[in-house]
Amino acid sequence: MTTPLTFSTGSRPDGGWVLAVVGEIDMSNAETFATALAGAAATAADAPLVVDLTKVEYLDSAGLAALFAHAERIEILATSLLAPVLSISGLADLTTVRAD
Repeated sequence: MTTPLTFSTGSRPDGGWVLAVVGEIDMSNAETFATALAGAAATAADAPLVVDLTKVEYLDSAGLAALFAHAERIEILATSLLAPVLSISGLADLTTVRAD
């Protein structure tokens, strides 16, 4: 069973924004993730947007596609287990990926 997907957004002291994601991102909820990501990117406007995936337990290709769509506007914070997936997919070539 998929772990429920939850989101929270907030501003950072440097004026940037964070979208913190918890749960599993797969084809059953990737559209919800994409919508949350688009909303956070719009809220952040010209400020940096950090997508915190340190509490994401699973990320499939549908979730990666949502990240690719915003690669020019985001930075990603990931676990040391998720960071290689982001690198192998090529996403780390398009945006900053920091391993927790």
